[in-house]
Amino acid sequence: MRDAPELGTAKAPHHRVRGVLLLAGILLIAANLRPAIASVSPLLVPIGAALGFGAFGLTALATIPVVCFAALAPASLPLQRRLGLEPAMLIALSVLLAGLLLRLFDAALPLFLGTALAGSAIAIGNVLLPAIVKRDFPGRIGLVTGLYTTMLNGAAAVAAAISVPLADASGLGWRAALGFWAIPALAALMLWLPQLRHGVHRATLPRIPGGFIRLARMKRAWAVAMFMGLQSLGYYAVLSWLPAILHSVGIAPARAGLMLSMTTVVAIPVALITPGLATRGRDQRALLALVLGVTAIGYLGLDIAPGAAPWLWVVIIGIGQGASFPLALTLIVLRAGGVVEAMSVSAFSQAIGYAVSIAGPLGMGAIHAATGAWWPATAFLTATLIPALLFGLAAARSETIRL
Repeated sequence: MRDAPELGTAKAPHHRVRGVLLLAGILLIAANLRPAIASVSPLLVPIGAALGFGAFGLTALATIPVVCFAALAPASLPLQRRLGLEPAMLIALSVLLAGLLLRLFDAALPLFLGTALAGSAIAIGNVLLPAIVKRDFPGRIGLVTGLYTTMLNGAAAVAAAISVPLADASGLGWRAALGFWAIPALAALMLWLPQLRHGVHRATLPRIPGGFIRLARMKRAWAVAMFMGLQSLGYYAVLSWLPAILHSVGIAPARAGLMLSMTTVVAIPVALITPGLATRGRDQRALLALVLGVTAIGYLGLDIAPGAAPWLWVVIIGIGQGASFPLALTLIVLRAGGVVEAMSVSAFSQAIGYAVSIAGPLGMGAIHAATGAWWPATAFLTATLIPALLFGLAAARSETIRL
């Protein structure tokens, strides 16, 4: 299999152009992997009022994406083997676009179906991107991972911040705020089209018989997967319920959406530098412990005194979570022995990890529905950092996973 030259090292001009287009495509795809989710949580109250959803319906809507992430992540492997990385990514973008357009309809079924399609597409994109980075930028793993996780956070910040204003400014209300994100999805699809011509000259990644079974027997693979899952649990719990928590202490919905946006704004510089810090050494345990320690401070503040200093807790949570996700992605790539292992470990980690992460939005919603208060739900969220630390320390040890 012919490897693409790294960005900045290609000698032929057309290789440099292709490298730039590839990086631009990766970044624009990354920018589409969060808005479909981040745009929903600030609008849960008006969506519930318009469609008659109770606590169960809103919890289901918030949980659908992570269910799709867990269920569809393994599907990226046979899809890639049959079509190749580039066409598989194009299909994911097409499904994402279809899902976002469906959410323009004013009915519960298109909303749920569109959210499920968008979540399925994002699940595949989540798995394919680390494999593309490992294959095409082997000497720039930290840099490219940092750049695309920065785009993830930046796009999520924008989506959370403008959802309520978009809904208020449009006659379509919440439907316009959700359907708006079909525009950047279409742009990403168009920018990715040139990669298809390159992709036909590249072999698909080979199948490793029993790869998932082998990974399931490796403690290191489970450690990577569980850390991915537990940090995702926290992220999606906050993404789904932070506006509701803030609203419960008297903060207006528009400001609560802005504060949710702040968690991802402050994550942008952190996400940019974390992969580089992680790749400087063979062992990432000290960095991991620091990241989770910061996150714990934010969670505890939100649990004990959410109304006392909400902006402070939001910023601290954003810093901690902003470092956790790129660190989890970097660990997947660092622990993988090659491109095939990178995609297999990515699929395994995200299938297992996102199954675990369902407990975040679902668990917090259920605890709140049962108790009528948010502090038990945020206490549950804080407690999840203990297993995250244990699994994370094991994943951060320098050991290569080979199949």
